[in-house]
Amino acid sequence: MTSQRILIVGGVAGGMSAATRLRRLLEDAEIVVFERGGHVSFANCGLPYYLGGVIDDRSSLLLQTPASLRSRFELDVRVRHEVVAIDRDARTVRVRDLEAGTESDERYDALILSPGANPVRPEIPGADRMLTLRDIDDVDTAMAALTRAPRTALVLGGGFIGLEMTENLLHRGIAVTLVERNPQVLTPLDPEMAEPVAARLRAAGVDLRLGAEVVALGADTATLADGDTIAADLVLAAIGVRPETTLAAQAGLALGPRGGIRVDDQLRTSDPAIYAIGDAVEKVDALSGDQRLVPLAGLANRHGRLVADVIAGTPVIVRDALGTAVVGVLGLTIAVTGWNEKQLRAAGREIRVIHTHPASHTGYYPGAQPMALKLLVDARTDEILGAQAVGGDGVDKRIDVIATAMTGRLTASDLADLELGYAPQYSSAKDPVNMLGYVAHNARAGLTPSIQWHELAAELAAGATLIDVRTPGEYRGGAIPGSLNIPLDDLRERIGEIPAGRLIVHCKVGQRGHTAVRLLTQLGREAVNLDGGYLTWSAGSAAATRLVAA
Repeated sequence: MTSQRILIVGGVAGGMSAATRLRRLLEDAEIVVFERGGHVSFANCGLPYYLGGVIDDRSSLLLQTPASLRSRFELDVRVRHEVVAIDRDARTVRVRDLEAGTESDERYDALILSPGANPVRPEIPGADRMLTLRDIDDVDTAMAALTRAPRTALVLGGGFIGLEMTENLLHRGIAVTLVERNPQVLTPLDPEMAEPVAARLRAAGVDLRLGAEVVALGADTATLADGDTIAADLVLAAIGVRPETTLAAQAGLALGPRGGIRVDDQLRTSDPAIYAIGDAVEKVDALSGDQRLVPLAGLANRHGRLVADVIAGTPVIVRDALGTAVVGVLGLTIAVTGWNEKQLRAAGREIRVIHTHPASHTGYYPGAQPMALKLLVDARTDEILGAQAVGGDGVDKRIDVIATAMTGRLTASDLADLELGYAPQYSSAKDPVNMLGYVAHNARAGLTPSIQWHELAAELAAGATLIDVRTPGEYRGGAIPGSLNIPLDDLRERIGEIPAGRLIVHCKVGQRGHTAVRLLTQLGREAVNLDGGYLTWSAGSAAATRLVAA
């Protein structure tokens, strides 16, 4: 019986996960991996940290080599080999040896495409000196540039990778300008959640230019669209990536509406003998069912394993994508899952929005760190639609719990009943995720109606009265213009001072506001809580001011 011959295009993340899983399932198969670059199975997510010196050993980024993969898995891994064409009728690929300059045809029974994505590089004058960080060759080039002791650096793009680059250049003692075309960093976040990140960057000395665009690069400068010129000895681009679909398109494989390779629920392309995984492939969005691009390493590795199971004849379930992601910058952890409020409102979804500001663990145990949590909920079904978190310790844990709850189809109110690990140094007896569930349950039951920070101005213009139930000391430290300060503990005795009509109540984070709304409602007043309190309003207002300025 002739053994199955499986070819894999791309030897990083998804491609190598597929290769090693295939070997564990199919000992008799011939498995050949072609990688255009010089390295396989490297830790590309660690590249910014090697650039910054946080990771000081380059070899630690190289998880496997062709020799080690041959020894352990009997894989034929060929680096500096580029697949340049697919003959679907003959079931062969044309492979170019980039060092020898020769070409050959290779037969396959099954072909897996894992070509990844290419960094976006704006076509502007001077763009040839712009560096990116996608592979080992890129980071070697960037490290060589650092030997010239640049004093200033420009980072293009305020997304996850751009922030990692910025922090690591700061570690090198380089003055950094970060230019982001959008009016905020980290566009997966909503503006009030992104504002603390921007504030942290500015506090660290980053020259943050939001709503800006670079139009030209000089020898050691950059020119912005507004005519401003900034110093830029070193330029790193992290604007985003585009799926590498050239090979698939030339072979006539179907592409999806987002420009990635289209696959079915078994990761097959429009040719049943060809599969595709990783950043080049469109995924199914878990909320809408639409196609989307999700260039995340976790999904690439997971799908690499699944495609191996499919080829080996094992039934699989390829789950839809939530887009769960996390990044750390300057002591902050930022994590997201699902959709944000901007997307949901643009799609016309009827939603509830919940902001909380818990501590990472009990306040009486030393070292508790603040965090901001945002939960987005379907107003009719209580389905969890997304979440965002910004803060210190424990942010990643909470988003992971919520992402797991979403996968398990738990409702927002169900979060209140999750049994989560508790000890004073790790959490509170009512974990922040549980607290989101309590707030969601109260909102669903109609116990505590609320409005959002961006809805307050319209409410006040319509005649509502804003009641600040914080202490006088808190009020003196900063207050929303036009508010009336009546501390929560004085509310019953001073009810006669409150004007007639609709009341908007707020405290620092929302918890005292909830209590005040319940009290006022039972005293016959129409009252709603300002969700997330003064902290959320402050962050949102600052973000809105920058948006107007931009």
